[in-house]
Amino acid sequence: MAEKYIARSKAIAARLVGCEMMVMSAADSTFFTLNEVASAIWQAADGRTPLAEIVSGKVCREFDVDPEQAQQGADRFVDELSQHGILLVSDQPLIDSSPSSECP
Repeated sequence: MAEKYIARSKAIAARLVGCEMMVMSAADSTFFTLNEVASAIWQAADGRTPLAEIVSGKVCREFDVDPEQAQQGADRFVDELSQHGILLVSDQPLIDSSPSSECP
């Protein structure tokens, strides 16, 4: 199975409230309230760390959950948010392609 890399979209609004992350898609105004586990995945979504590594290194350690269950839940979470353009998903590391602030 190919690695899955995830990154937060820039076309969203997000705010951490307590232990939950509130996220809204600018594309379709879909609003999500992420629980602690989903918030941990969200915050680790740097585009360079494989999802499997986020699950094993962060989710399983911090939340004492079965690795297989955690991976299945993470895959469902990522699939749902990627359908709304909130998370970007790739089989290769995602590199920031935003324009540089440096002058030519």
